[in-house]
Amino acid sequence: MATLKLEIVTPEGIRCSEDVDMVTLPGAEGEMGVYPQHVPLLTQIVPGEITYLKGGAEFGFAVGPGFVEITGERVAVLTDVAINADEADQAKVKAAEEAAERRLRDRLGSEEAAVVNAAVIHSLEHLRVRRRRH
Repeated sequence: MATLKLEIVTPEGIRCSEDVDMVTLPGAEGEMGVYPQHVPLLTQIVPGEITYLKGGAEFGFAVGPGFVEITGERVAVLTDVAINADEADQAKVKAAEEAAERRLRDRLGSEEAAVVNAAVIHSLEHLRVRRRRH
């Protein structure tokens, strides 16, 4: 059976480099599934979950915004953050969410509020992924 090479790269380095059977991505226009021999595509991804099938098992990463290049043999994801769903620490995510919400309540400037709001969305997505996996 044909496979895809899934590569997820963040500023910290390569988070995933696996031969997989199928990948599901949180695209800007909605969730998309990618199988081997997919039509070449370059698009944005939004914060969400990348899942992939390998040997009949499902794995996942919570990701931030980024870009994905798809070819018939490869799915290359470039994102600011990627956290393996099995490694996500629910307590840390919840604490980060609460801290960000407190800062928003302190009436921050619009630019800083936007940054904090993005952090809240990011933390909530990680928490959602973790809860779904367990």
